[in-house]
Amino acid sequence: MSNTTKGVLFALFATLLWSANMVIASGIKGHIPPIGLAFWRWTVACIVLVLFAIKSTVESFKIVKKHIRYLTLTAVLGITIFNTLIYFAGKTTSAVNLSLIAISIPLFIVVLSRIIFKEKVSNTKIVGIVTIITGVLVLISKGSLQALLHINFTIGDLLMLAACFFFAYYTILVRQKPDELTPKVFLFSVFVIGTILLLPFYMYEHIYYQKVIFDTKTTLVISYVGVCASLISFYLWNEAIRLIGTSKTALIYYLIPVFSGILAYFFLNQAILLTQIISMGIIISGLLITNKK
Repeated sequence: MSNTTKGVLFALFATLLWSANMVIASGIKGHIPPIGLAFWRWTVACIVLVLFAIKSTVESFKIVKKHIRYLTLTAVLGITIFNTLIYFAGKTTSAVNLSLIAISIPLFIVVLSRIIFKEKVSNTKIVGIVTIITGVLVLISKGSLQALLHINFTIGDLLMLAACFFFAYYTILVRQKPDELTPKVFLFSVFVIGTILLLPFYMYEHIYYQKVIFDTKTTLVISYVGVCASLISFYLWNEAIRLIGTSKTALIYYLIPVFSGILAYFFLNQAILLTQIISMGIIISGLLITNKK
């Protein structure tokens, strides 16, 4: 199997796992507090990964220390902030909306690549970017011109847009990963740092807002997001970036609304609105145009 094929399959599977995470974010409203879910998600991921990565990480401690600023920034964006914002967004918007807004991530990747790597933005990419923005506005406004003119955003939509930006920045940082940091050491270091930084926010939420009740539903959800939507998916995503590059990996991410819409329909009984279908089509068209050679 070629590296390109493996990279595509890795990105595809990571996207599928994250699609289920979007459904969970919308489906556990009120049952598990957002920061508590994020904290225990990454705690589980760290516990599982420690069995495979602790020895290599200890042996590479000097390398980890050398790149601690890079690892901390990557952890803050991809671990501490990104999924926590998704769980907050899931309190006020649907799984389909989460997934549709999520596929604007490639748009942010293009913009950041231009700023950081000075990559040229062709006329084709500009057309694609405008198309993507149009699709996102159709989604947020629910197809209403009046709502679009007044730009009446919901808090969940805004939080998800912010999460998209942070994950795009995380993806750019993964592209800059030093070669001396092996994938296993990199992943474990980022997970641990990100979880530690979440701890004070989790304690505040636990004491003053809502405690995590470890019933059957909570345990199953945390187990899934900790192992599948964290450990496995992030490893696959990072490896896809290494094998096929940032742009091609980002393109595959547009399948999230397809997966999430199907999962939300079957597991949450959430109807798919016509405006969501239209916006999905517009955004996907924009992404295809943006990534056209």
